[in-house]
This record gives sequence, structure tokens and C-alpha cells, in this order.
Amino acid sequence: MVKRLQDELRQTRPFRTLEEEVLVGVARTADALERGFVGVFKTVGLSTTQYNVLRILRGAGGPGLSCGDITERMVTRDPDLTRLLDRLEARHLVSRARDGEDRRVVTTRITQAGLSLLEELEAPLAAAQRRLLGHMGEKRLRALADLLDEARSISG
Repeated sequence: MVKRLQDELRQTRPFRTLEEEVLVGVARTADALERGFVGVFKTVGLSTTQYNVLRILRGAGGPGLSCGDITERMVTRDPDLTRLLDRLEARHLVSRARDGEDRRVVTTRITQAGLSLLEELEAPLAAAQRRLLGHMGEKRLRALADLLDEARSISG
């Protein structure tokens, strides 16, 4: 059925170029996959962007990161990272402190509550990943991951 719908879309709304078709396909796929995860995050009152920040801070470990460093690592940029961090701090999932040497720099760290929340999400997220992509198999997923890396390598 999906294949038939894809064929119909190509016939009724042709793309001017293969590149345009691929870009639209990637955007639609990203949206469909994100919708598959939203339900998992809603169960714990997080947005996908908040989850991304917690994941980034877990990876940073004890030293934490500045806002600029968090922004550079985000999957999807958030124009108001400060407000997002305010919400996470209000839930005691992150802590922030001014740098002792440069008061302009605020370092954000994940708290134990934030780490516990990420641990709670591991099993449901793994199940969602299997449901959304498991049908493709390891070889095809590796090929897709490599192609996506290659596409991003020139996009900056």
C-alpha cells in the first residue's frame, strides 16, 4: 500500500529534480519518525527538543556545557534555548551555574533526576526504534546511516 501511494504521488505531483524528491522525502520521513517518538516523550512530559538537550548533557558528563556548546550539538536548533533550560531546571532535570572565572558563561549540567528520567525512557525508546526502523534490517540501516552522513557532510 505504501509503495502504491508513493507511485501515485510521483505521478500526480512530479518533482522537478531527483534532489528535490529526495529532500522532500527526507523531510517527510523525519516528521513521520518524530511523530513515532512524541508519544514516548509525552508520557514523561518532555518535548523531543528537551529530550535532545538531556541526551547531550548526559554525554557531556560532569563538566557540563555552555548554551553555545549545547546549541552546536542539537539535532534541531531551538531559538530560545534559555527558556527550554528554564523549564528543565524547574523540573530539577538540569542545574545551571555561572563560571567562576567568566561570569558571562553559564554551564548547564544534567542532574541525577535527569539521568534517571533518561534511564526510564531507554526501554520505550528502544521499542519505538524497533517499531519504526527494525523492518529495514541491519545492512539497509547501515547503508541509510552512511548515506545520511554523506548528505550532511556538505550541508554544514
